[in-house]
Amino acid sequence: MSREPLKIAVLYDLWEEEPEPPPPPPEKPVKNGSKRRKPKPRRKKPKHDREEIFQALEKLGHEPCYQVVDGRDQSLIALARAGADLYFNLTESYAGDDTMDMNLAAYLDLLEKPYTGAGPHALYLAQDKSLAKKIFAFHGIRTPFFATSYKGKLDHSHDIAFPLIVKPTSEDGSIGIDTGSVVGSVKELMERIHYIQEEFDSPALIEEYIEGREIYAAIIGNESPEVLPLIELDLSKLPEGTPRIAGKEVKWDKDTEIYRVTKSAPAEDLDEDTVKRLSDTALAAYQALKLRDYGRIDLRLTKDGEVYVIEANPNPWLASAAEFFMAARKAGRTYTQMISEIIDLARGRYAAA
Repeated sequence: MSREPLKIAVLYDLWEEEPEPPPPPPEKPVKNGSKRRKPKPRRKKPKHDREEIFQALEKLGHEPCYQVVDGRDQSLIALARAGADLYFNLTESYAGDDTMDMNLAAYLDLLEKPYTGAGPHALYLAQDKSLAKKIFAFHGIRTPFFATSYKGKLDHSHDIAFPLIVKPTSEDGSIGIDTGSVVGSVKELMERIHYIQEEFDSPALIEEYIEGREIYAAIIGNESPEVLPLIELDLSKLPEGTPRIAGKEVKWDKDTEIYRVTKSAPAEDLDEDTVKRLSDTALAAYQALKLRDYGRIDLRLTKDGEVYVIEANPNPWLASAAEFFMAARKAGRTYTQMISEIIDLARGRYAAA
């Protein structure tokens, strides 16, 4: 791949960092009679990932700039008028709605602007967890049995038994998942379904709770994608009685004991056969959902050695403290090399088109 300097726009959404807006006007019914989606809770995500990418682009000799979408039409117009050679797509939502990231990718496609990472199809398939699980099942990829329920209607159901974990069907970053997500009775299940529907205006995904090790498989590449060294989120030190899940307390609540006793690191004590099964399963999920350039697959490894795909993450966080770079570093890449590889993969896709 040629190394000539490029003008690369680091594209990100700024909604969660804006000041609180004034109270919205009363909601009006839309044509189909349903209510508008509620704004999502503000996510406490790691800061400075875009700054790190910006600095890496400078080291590579490119000309980086920032491009922001902030939920206003003017930012979309500015994006349409921008003239970068490539857009490093870090957007996760639009106007606070996490389900709109696929629309931003589709907008870039309409504008014929090249960008890194997943396209709208992959973002949609991964966002709808129940649909993703049906695709996994079609491809013979093991995933927990599940049911989906919304406003009293059961949309899909395997035969499942307690304990169960209940979460929104279309959220990421552990939004809607906490220590109360794992339920062991019908009463707890009904209460949790009600919470998900009221808080997120979303169907509830009701899954088998799989006890086991939390393994993350970072993958980079397109025609011949590479599974990087596996990363484990160690949940073994959680207080007794706390579900072994990567809920919001584990990921975001820095002042809690749960946050302090959990950490991610390269997975240890895995034999060669187990690593291969985990890697092969992750790669199958990556390809089934049409992820591209880079992605992360979240897995569970049971004590009996069974591997389950929990979910897929297109365009995962690339901060130097995040699991994706942990895996890349373990594979011998520097942060700058990782960013360069992602850029080359994206450019190669467009050159081949």
